[in-house]
Amino acid sequence: MPKVLIITSNHGELAGKPNGTYLPELTHAVEVLTAEGIEYDLASPKGGKIPGYGEDADDVTKKLLADPEFAARLESTKCLDDVDGSSYDAIFYPGGYGLLFDLSDNATAHKLVTTAYESQKPIAAVCHGPAALAKIKLSDDETFLIADKQVTGFTREEEVAMGTLDAIPYLLEEKMMEGGAVYRKKAAWKELVVVDGLLITGQNPQSAHGVGKALAAMLKK
Repeated sequence: MPKVLIITSNHGELAGKPNGTYLPELTHAVEVLTAEGIEYDLASPKGGKIPGYGEDADDVTKKLLADPEFAARLESTKCLDDVDGSSYDAIFYPGGYGLLFDLSDNATAHKLVTTAYESQKPIAAVCHGPAALAKIKLSDDETFLIADKQVTGFTREEEVAMGTLDAIPYLLEEKMMEGGAVYRKKAAWKELVVVDGLLITGQNPQSAHGVGKALAAMLKK
């Protein structure tokens, strides 16, 4: 049975307000993976309880958060330093602003992703999740993971709508293009899932279900 490593953030605030992982981007993907019989583990840079927001966003999220087993996973994520990447068949990053601060430059996460990708394992991310991929280089230490790849992620227009431009360390779409990616986007809040080889990216929260479906389909091949 395939198993996915889901990497989440320990950073819990943005401009003085609670933040972390945007939970619907986790729950909608997990719902799809579970329905397809795909297992998963949650991990984070420090391990343990992860901060999140969007608890009341929709029924899928409310239902999963009410599940004691899922709730326990959020309280006890694996520390990235203790993760054996060979135990997993894919890596997935849900979004939320937290990872802009503790996963964008995380060397342990970068190595896990590089090793998985070069072992022909899928790498998926949604919304701000692709920020965790933007700076990763392959084992030649020169080529960016996303170079010449079609990708998407949270757009400038969506940041403007959220009023977050002055609170974030960089604009995701610009950072991805700096890494040589072919960045694609739709109008704000429209679903967009982009698959290029082993890379699966989604533009926004509306794309989380679709990213989960694309990842499940790739793992089922």
